[in-house]
Amino acid sequence: MTPTLRTERLLLEPYIPEDEEDFVALFQDTRVSQWMGDGSASEAANRALFSRIFTKVYAQELFDVWAVRKDGLLVGHAEIKPTDVVGGHEIIYALAPAAWGLGLGTEVAEAIVAFGFDILGLTEVYATVAAPNKASLTLLDGIGFEHVRDITEDDGSTTRLLARHLIASDKSPLVR
Repeated sequence: MTPTLRTERLLLEPYIPEDEEDFVALFQDTRVSQWMGDGSASEAANRALFSRIFTKVYAQELFDVWAVRKDGLLVGHAEIKPTDVVGGHEIIYALAPAAWGLGLGTEVAEAIVAFGFDILGLTEVYATVAAPNKASLTLLDGIGFEHVRDITEDDGSTTRLLARHLIASDKSPLVR
């Protein structure tokens, strides 16, 4: 069961069915979806993805997925899940453009990394980021991720594989 996480300003909690419209709006925003998976998808595909969070991910406890809320409003999406790219766990996060530039992305990423280290017992976590996504690359660099290698995608684009390793000074940013 995906637990609720709290940071200084955010609540990361499992989605509820009433989040569907906000989830779809987040993933339909091309400023967000251009950096997610294979990019923009249809509204129907995003609704199907939302449904699978309940029918597959939560039902089978495959991995942890959160709605990211600030002051009760859904402002983003976060997850940590196994990845075949490196045989480890990858963090994924997305924020609505209205939440950009406030340091919330750093807060979300740090919370997911701390969850991976503290709760899942991981010693390293990964992130894959499209090379042109400078904001995310800068954010991850700022919280200790290091470049591992570049991956050339089928369409010729480049994805950067980053890793953060658990170190003795890591302190959980999660408010418990």
